[in-house]
Amino acid sequence: MVYGVIMAGGRGERFWPLSNQHRPKQLLSLTEDRSMLCVTIDRLEGYIPAERTVVVAGKNIEQAIIDGCCLVKKEMLLCEPFGRNTCLAIGYTAVHLQKRDPNAIMVVLSADHLIEPAKMLTKTIKAGVKIAAEQDKLITIGIVPSRAETGYGYIELSDEKWVVDGITVCNVSAFKEKPRPTVAQEYYHGRRHLWNSGMFIWSINSILSAFEKHMPEMHQELMEYAKTIGTPGEEAACQKLYEEAESISIDFAILEQADNVITLKGSFSWDDVGSWMALQRFMDVDKDNNVIIGNAVTMDTFESTIVNDGKGIIAAIGLSDIVVVRTGETIMVAHKTQLGKIKDLLAKMGADESQKKYL
Repeated sequence: MVYGVIMAGGRGERFWPLSNQHRPKQLLSLTEDRSMLCVTIDRLEGYIPAERTVVVAGKNIEQAIIDGCCLVKKEMLLCEPFGRNTCLAIGYTAVHLQKRDPNAIMVVLSADHLIEPAKMLTKTIKAGVKIAAEQDKLITIGIVPSRAETGYGYIELSDEKWVVDGITVCNVSAFKEKPRPTVAQEYYHGRRHLWNSGMFIWSINSILSAFEKHMPEMHQELMEYAKTIGTPGEEAACQKLYEEAESISIDFAILEQADNVITLKGSFSWDDVGSWMALQRFMDVDKDNNVIIGNAVTMDTFESTIVNDGKGIIAAIGLSDIVVVRTGETIMVAHKTQLGKIKDLLAKMGADESQKKYL
């Protein structure tokens, strides 16, 4: 049986202050009038139903997910006691699915991606599932770059490729970290690199075998935890698992080490909506290339993003490349080139007892 696995963790940093630790961006209605999580689950409808879609998220946003997304079935919500990166999250989910269905195939998606058209994603997933059901492969979905992007990791393709049900499949030569601008230009023009989308397909047996081979200590910890699933000791065992396991991404831990990784070439529009700057790529802009959300008025203002999630009005005069966000009691004003420092700003605020409540 095929199961959707939606990674819905996150600390709500990149879209602060609209997002926060109790309402990360996947619970925001950034791309439609529904949360990005609901959109992601609905995207699979017709192939993977909600009753076979597992949502993996932090315990701190469990109730917010249940209240805000009617598509999430409580019995299909797996809550981590705290974030420990993607490797443990995927292993944690895999042992739960193994208990339900030892022959399960996992389709791992993120809750905060923008994908159009959905039917092309489904076609790509179906090809991957077909391969995963027949072969011991770890399957990634790569995206043909539409620009020289420095904010994404890349997948370098080997020369060997073939086609499965109309989808191009390639062997992976290497995984590349976020590149410098000049290198990103080379990747874009060379056409041998795809964006690493963070979407994966594999059988339970394949991924757990990969854990055993490449992350033996974590594999053993997962197996010990798996014995407690459905017992009174499960919660304590889960806490112990997360306290003791290494915090590492699935890419570093397994995919970069394994020799059975292949990539499906995704022929659809994709964006991970990674920061306030991303809004200009998919939202309507005014004649001066400003993104305006909520009640705001501008004069001699260009290439800026203004978001008013509260009452009243935001008035901007003479701004360029600025992001202004107002919600509740919080206002953030930042130059676009400084958005990468939001995490540092929040850390500074977290060190001040009087400011923690705004996180």
